Amino acid sequence: MDEEKDNGNSSDRPKVQGNWTCADCGVEITELPFQPKEGQPVTCKECWLKKRNARRGEMVQGNWKCSGCGTTITELPFNPRKGGKVFCRDCYRSQRG
Repeated sequence: MDEEKDNGNSSDRPKVQGNWTCADCGVEITELPFQPKEGQPVTCKECWLKKRNARRGEMVQGNWKCSGCGTTITELPFNPRKGGKVFCRDCYRSQRG
């Protein structure tokens, strides 16, 4: 239970019962924390965590200006949309409140 909370999941979140197969490793999945969309691949918790951790490690290099304070940003954990707003860590945190 504590491990689930550490991963940002809530143990009191309702579970959906069903019969699915992990699109990555082929393991049988009988319970999910969401109702999957028809035709959308489903992954087991272990494969989802591996992908999430791999994504978190990737940083995109560039030259942007913070939309909040104008500070230069040279690295982001995502590739921003063209014309989209980007924020430095301090402005992002202050907006999240």
